Amino acid sequence: MELFMALSVGVLFAVGVYLMLAKSLLRIILGTSLLTHGVHLLLLTMSRLKTGAAPLLEENANSYVDPLPQALILTSIVISFGVTSFFFVLAYKAYQKLGTDDMEQLKGAEDE
Repeated sequence: MELFMALSVGVLFAVGVYLMLAKSLLRIILGTSLLTHGVHLLLLTMSRLKTGAAPLLEENANSYVDPLPQALILTSIVISFGVTSFFFVLAYKAYQKLGTDDMEQLKGAEDE
């Protein structure tokens, strides 16, 4: 199972980096979103995929699942959702004002 998760993380990182190197602002935003999903899977895989009981204090609980990676991933999902929505609004406003989403044209002529 860890091999499948590692391959999925690698594919998500590769596609995310490929999209971030594009000239379109929408592709860059989608690339960062895929990259954050790759990080979520990486955190889940690093915490070892295991099954067990809920982390409740009982006398007969021999094995339990560590809740810390799940809490970190949930926090990261919420933060990445907020950042992605901010990027979408920023890209929409830039497209309304300048009429393009090409990064070369957004840079401007005086920067060259």
